[in-house]
Amino acid sequence: QVQLVESGGGLVQAGGSLRLSCAASGSRFRFDAMGWYRQAPGKQRELVATQTSGGSTNYGDSVLGRFTISRVNFNNTVYLEMNSLKPEDTAVYYCYGRTFPLEYWGQGTQVTVSS
Repeated sequence: QVQLVESGGGLVQAGGSLRLSCAASGSRFRFDAMGWYRQAPGKQRELVATQTSGGSTNYGDSVLGRFTISRVNFNNTVYLEMNSLKPEDTAVYYCYGRTFPLEYWGQGTQVTVSS
């Protein structure tokens, strides 16, 4: 059974930084894409960042220039470096992994940014 486990969330002041990590277990295959989505209260889940196994990245407009995604392909691990955090970044952050056509999600980690 494939599992994605996130870590690194927490409470931070506006302007601060956090680093999220996600490790996958139970998959015999390298994920062709991994990344992060987030969901704030009362809002739909939205893209934060994804990265393919070939290195191509895609970022949500609201985090471009502040967040950086990276991954380690051989062990299906993905990271999200978040800088210059804003209160509007407050959300549950979900790790995402895809072995086409299958998709997997982590349980989520809370990130709270205080003003």
